[in-house]
Amino acid sequence: MRVVSGSARGCRLQPVPGMNTRPTTDRVKENIFNLIQEHVRGARVLDLFAGTGQLGIEALSRGAQHCDFVESGRAAYDIVCKNVQAARVQERASLHKKDAGDFLSHVSAGQFDLIFLDPPYGGKILENALMQIERFDILSANGIIICESAIEDRFAHAFETVRERRYGATLITVLRRRDGGTDGQYEDSDLPGQF
Repeated sequence: MRVVSGSARGCRLQPVPGMNTRPTTDRVKENIFNLIQEHVRGARVLDLFAGTGQLGIEALSRGAQHCDFVESGRAAYDIVCKNVQAARVQERASLHKKDAGDFLSHVSAGQFDLIFLDPPYGGKILENALMQIERFDILSANGIIICESAIEDRFAHAFETVRERRYGATLITVLRRRDGGTDGQYEDSDLPGQF
């Protein structure tokens, strides 16, 4: 597991010990960032179920303005702290050891341009997070949400689905506000064809 591109390119990131955390593979991560590369620079990022922190770190390495890392598990939180330090992005990072719902309930409206949601597969965790993101209106006008789930997982949401892509047993879903923002930046026809 490594940083693919940017200022921390090649930096090796530590995994979380045990089997409770499932890191995004480098292949999936690279494809995600190929899709959203024009949206990352200067973005205010939320890595809600941070795990190892690799998605938020990748965004910071590629020029994101700031990332909030949220992780409730002690072992995973400690790894996020170590990985942020190893990638030398700590000055643009805020780490929060708390439950996702508790964090979301204290966020300002329109605070984030890019939100990564990669919770444990199955159950209603992803669906509940999306409901809270909508309820507290934390996504900026032109912001996007990247969801990682198992292909068999189904989750309801009030956002517009921009694109879905399957990688083995993993499904990546890109969402945006239904009003689509003001600049049309993420019209489906404008997205790179490989995703």
